[in-house]
Formats: sequence, structure tokens, C-alpha cells
Amino acid sequence: MATVTAHGVNPRLATEFCGLNLDSPIVLLSGCVGFGEEYTRIAGFSNRDAGAIVLKGTTLKPRLGNAAHRVWETPAGMLNAIGLQNPGVNAVIKKMLPTLDFSETRFIANACGSTIEEYAEICRRFDDSPIDAIEINISCPNVKEGGVSFGNYPEASARVVAACRAATKKKLIAKLSPNQTDIQENARRCIEAGADGLAVINTVMGMAIDIEKRTPILANVQGGLSGPAIKPIALLKTWQVYQVARKHDIPIIGQGGIVTASDALEFIIAGATTVGVGTALFYDPMVCKKINAGIVDYMDRRQIRRLSDLVGTLAVPGEEPAACG
Repeated sequence: MATVTAHGVNPRLATEFCGLNLDSPIVLLSGCVGFGEEYTRIAGFSNRDAGAIVLKGTTLKPRLGNAAHRVWETPAGMLNAIGLQNPGVNAVIKKMLPTLDFSETRFIANACGSTIEEYAEICRRFDDSPIDAIEINISCPNVKEGGVSFGNYPEASARVVAACRAATKKKLIAKLSPNQTDIQENARRCIEAGADGLAVINTVMGMAIDIEKRTPILANVQGGLSGPAIKPIALLKTWQVYQVARKHDIPIIGQGGIVTASDALEFIIAGATTVGVGTALFYDPMVCKKINAGIVDYMDRRQIRRLSDLVGTLAVPGEEPAACG
């Protein structure tokens, strides 16, 4: 039987991300586990199977979110347009964070704003909290203000990151949009503005239509497409961003359609230090255990001692292959 940590995870999966020691490279993505309690009532589920959990998107003031329909299943994926429903940053800090067991895993806040000042103020308030890091959601595709306009333009993205950097000493992770012309330039500008890590990618914009009514199915018209359908896009964007991030020693959360250990390993080989799991949880809450076990099995078969030895080892034709092991 493989050796495991006190948390039940094989110690060879230990990962460092933005100076944080994680027991597993798996990060549970924002919006998929509520404020850390969403799956705790499911028998067998444990926060300990993930290295970190990103809490639901948090705004300065409470939001009710969008009208229904807000979620729609698609072939190999899911559209969502929740609209950042949340109780506001003060309620999250005072009511939600005290209920979390910080000995189980790392918890990362997700800051969402309509203005640069709002992003900065949310980060300032989280700065005086036990949260381990803050993800800056500059690329939310299902609200009509803020996220889309900031995340698709490098200059705007950098301004948000810089304002947040001035407001907190917490580690900052910029969540990048795939819906932009040059994600590498955006990544570079976010790094220069003070981002400690990058999350690649957010959901891809999409829509669904009711052909009988000839109306959009989502009340918001558009929403974020997630799940296996976007994995090839996310994988390419992760590899592209890695070409920039590695020059600055900036780690990446690779995310988008990860369901199996093989999916996770593809992202790690492409340059991700950690891997985000989200939509897969909706139909298999135990998927993290399976991914962790599959990664260890791969490491055993390939005689890889540390997971970090595998990061960014993609052998591209015409380029010198990266060392591994």
C-alpha cells in the first residue's frame, strides 16, 4: 500500500504553489463547491483530497445573481450564467470563513468587481482574514459589467492586478480569459503588475437556443461553457501562457475540462503546476480521489520521483526536450 500523509494523500503529490504547500495538485474551482461546504454532506467526500479550494466569487455587496435559467447542460459540457450570486465580502469573512477547517486544505478567495476600486476594496478586506490567497476574477463571462471588459484587455487586466497588489499582502492569482486576442500578452502584463500565479483558463463564452420559442435558454443570453468540450482550448492556452510564466517563475493553475488523471497530467506536462477541477464534480463528487490515484500510478510507471519534475516537460518538435525525473 502506498504511503499517505496524515490527510490520506500520497506525499509524492505534494506541490508548492505561490509559496503555499499543497498536499495535492488538485484545486477545486470557484463556483463549484460554494463556500467550501457544498459537498461536505456527501458520504466519502473530503476537502483533504484537494490541495486547495477556491471559494465562490465574492463581490463587495450582496448579489442575487441572474434570473433563471442559469445552468444548461450541453454536449460534453455545461453552460452557466449564475451571475455571481453571493452574500458580499463582509458576510463571507464574518460568517463563511469561521466555518472552514483550515487544517484540511488551503482556501483561496475569489474577488469579483465591476470597477477597479471594487476589486481593490475586496482584496483589502480579505487581507485581514485567514484566507490563504486571492484569485482575481477579471474574466467572468456571465455578468454584463466588469469581468468581461477587464479580462479581455491586457492594459485593463494589469490595472486591476496592480490595484489589488497595493491592497493586500496575500498571494494573488489572476484568472485569465480565453476570450481575448493575445493571452500571452495579458499574462505578461498581469505578472508585471504583481500577480503571483495565473489561472488558465476561465470558461469560454457560449449560448443555447430554445428552437420552439426561438429565445435564448439562458436568461442572461450568454454564459460560460465548461467541461470536457473546452479541454483542447484550455490545454493550448495553458501551454501558451507557460511560455511567458516560466521566464518569471510564476506557477499556473491549468483548468478546463479535467475529468481524469490523464487530463490532469496533460495540463501538468503543458506547464501547469496545479490543476483545477470543477464541472466534473457535478457528476462525480469522488473524482479527486481517482485523479490523485491515477497521477501516482503514472509516476510509479514512469519512475518520476516528484510531481514538479513533470511540469512543463512537453517535447515540442524542433525544440530541445525538457528533462524529467
